[in-house]
Amino acid sequence: MAELTTLESLLEMGFDKNRAEKAVAKTGNMGIEPAMDWLMEHENDPDIDEPYVPPAANVLGGAADSQSTTEQPTLADTAEGTADGDSTQREIEESLKKPMSEEERLEQVRRLEDLMRAKQAERRERERAEELEREKQRRRQGQELQQIRQKIQDDDMKKLADQRRREKMEDKLARQRVKDKIARDREERAQKFGGGGTTSTATSSQPAEPSPSSPTSHGPPPTKKEYDESRIQIRLVDGSTLTTVFKAQEPLAAVRVYIQMNSNIVEGEDFTLLSPYPRHVYTEMDMEKPLKELGLVPSAVLVVAKK
Repeated sequence: MAELTTLESLLEMGFDKNRAEKAVAKTGNMGIEPAMDWLMEHENDPDIDEPYVPPAANVLGGAADSQSTTEQPTLADTAEGTADGDSTQREIEESLKKPMSEEERLEQVRRLEDLMRAKQAERRERERAEELEREKQRRRQGQELQQIRQKIQDDDMKKLADQRRREKMEDKLARQRVKDKIARDREERAQKFGGGGTTSTATSSQPAEPSPSSPTSHGPPPTKKEYDESRIQIRLVDGSTLTTVFKAQEPLAAVRVYIQMNSNIVEGEDFTLLSPYPRHVYTEMDMEKPLKELGLVPSAVLVVAKK
C-alpha cells in the first residue's frame, strides 16, 4: 500500500494548497505532524495564504517522492538492461506505482484528521493554561497595586491626623498662654489697686471711730467691697449669652479675650463690644481702660457685634 505524501495528506484534510505547500517547505518535509504544528502556529500570519515561492532547485511534494521519482527511471533502466529481468526490482517499482484503494485512502485521512484534532485540543489546552497564568499574574499585580494605594492612603491619613493633633496642641498651648497672661494681669492689678483700696478704706473708716453706736457708720465699707467686682452679661451674635464676674480693675480687653475663648466666634474674626443702654460703642482705646472707669461696675450688659 503506497502512503500519501505530506502535501497530499494536507490537501486531503482540507488545507489550502498555498498553506500546505508552505508547511511542507518550512518544516523541511519532515512529516505530517511538524507540518500540522507549523500550520496551527502560523494560521494567523498575514501572508499565510500567499502562494509559496520555492528557492531554486526546490521541488515540493516530499523528498521521498522526489527520490522515488528520480530512482524510478533508474530502476526501469536497470530492469530493461538486465538480461534475465530482475523480478525483485520490478515488484518494488510496481508497489511504488500501485495506487491506494478508496478505503485505504479514507483510513489514512481519518488517522490524519484524528491527529489534527488531537493537536488542536493540545493547543487549546496550552492556550487555556497560558491565559489562566496571565489572569493570575494580572490579579497579583492588581492586588499589589491595591496594597500600595492603601498604604499611601494610610500614610496620608496618619500624616493628617498627626498634623491635626499638633494643631490642637498648639491651639491648646496658645489658649493656656492667654489664660496665664490674664491670671498674671489680674494678680498684678490686684496687688497694685488692692493695697491702695485697703489704705483708703482704713483712712475713711477712722472718722467713724468716735461714734461706734451710729447705725450708718459701717455702711461705706460693704459698698466698696461689692464694687471690687463686676458681673458682666454678654449677648453673642447668635442670641446666646455668657455671664461671668471680672475684677473691677480688669481692662475691657479681658472681657474680649473671654469671649474669644468661650464662644463659637471663629478665631481671627473681628468684632466690637457695645452697651445697649445708653448705647455706646467701645473703641480700641477703651480696651485698655478698667471696667470701673468705663462704668461697667457693679454689673453691665455688653453686646457683641460684627464689624
